[in-house]
Amino acid sequence: MLCNNIPELIGNTPIVKIESLSRISGCDIFIKCENLNPGGSVKDRAALQMVKDAVASGELKPGMSIIEGTAGNTGIGLAVVAAAMGFDMTVVMPEGQAIEKQRMVELYGAKLRLVPPTNFKDPNHFYHKARSIAEQEPQKYWWANQFENLSNHKAHFCSTGPEIFKQLSGKIDALISVAGTGGTIAGTSCFLKNQSASTHVRLVDPPGSGLASYLKTGAFTSEGSSITEGIGIMRLVANFAKAKVDDAITLPDQDLILIANHVRLEDGLLLGSSAALNVAGAFFTALQLGPGKRLVTFLCDLGERSYSKLYNPEFLKTKNLSAETNDIELLKSKYKKMIS
Repeated sequence: MLCNNIPELIGNTPIVKIESLSRISGCDIFIKCENLNPGGSVKDRAALQMVKDAVASGELKPGMSIIEGTAGNTGIGLAVVAAAMGFDMTVVMPEGQAIEKQRMVELYGAKLRLVPPTNFKDPNHFYHKARSIAEQEPQKYWWANQFENLSNHKAHFCSTGPEIFKQLSGKIDALISVAGTGGTIAGTSCFLKNQSASTHVRLVDPPGSGLASYLKTGAFTSEGSSITEGIGIMRLVANFAKAKVDDAITLPDQDLILIANHVRLEDGLLLGSSAALNVAGAFFTALQLGPGKRLVTFLCDLGERSYSKLYNPEFLKTKNLSAETNDIELLKSKYKKMIS
């Protein structure tokens, strides 16, 4: 494939079967390698679609700067697209995110503004800070607003979903995904459900997020916290509101650590924390649905972006988590008990 520019590299990512988990579960568990996008994550798709649509509508004009509040990957994706399309970029990020993500934002030439991690109701929250900067200088800044901007959903309805359907020849029993803005699960689930209403869609939620609770009870409630970044939320946003989800499950951080270590050593597959939660959810769903099913999930970003947390024993100790376990049979037994 010959491309004329970096944005043309976004999308058309391959799918690979996770051989070890497929063998153990009796199902074919596939993962779409979104880490192979030029910015290293699935968020490149939304970044490109949002910018293209904003340019087409006249909201984003030559000479303006893009600004966004983000936990990391959307900021990196926007920084890649901005650099390639000739825009300046400012990323507002909460302190405490993986240092690898901060470095990538700056390497692509974007300005990084760190703010204290706060409750969403606080006006200093990274979301509100990016919005307020844009509102103060509307002629200078275009705010991407990834949570409410439906170009996010559109990116996955128009590209991710069709790619998966084609790559798996339309034979998809289940889609499993985490959600942050909800754009990935929304756009992909809408497309796949349009092709076959029987495709099962499951949300996997980390502790501290209220999305699973909302889907089951209509109320945003949560317990605990998670080492994952950029996923989980405690409010309904426009992109997630479009998702067609059949079921939801919350899995603990220790499960994703076990899965990450297992596939790293058994399959040569390096997962970030969000992808590890995806794969744990896919493994659980495969065991629940029974042998012979075909499931797909997402390798959301480059695994090395989780090095300082997910693969750092000292950090995990501070969260009372163990980095030593990769006993997949232990996790299989746990999930079998949960299912029964």
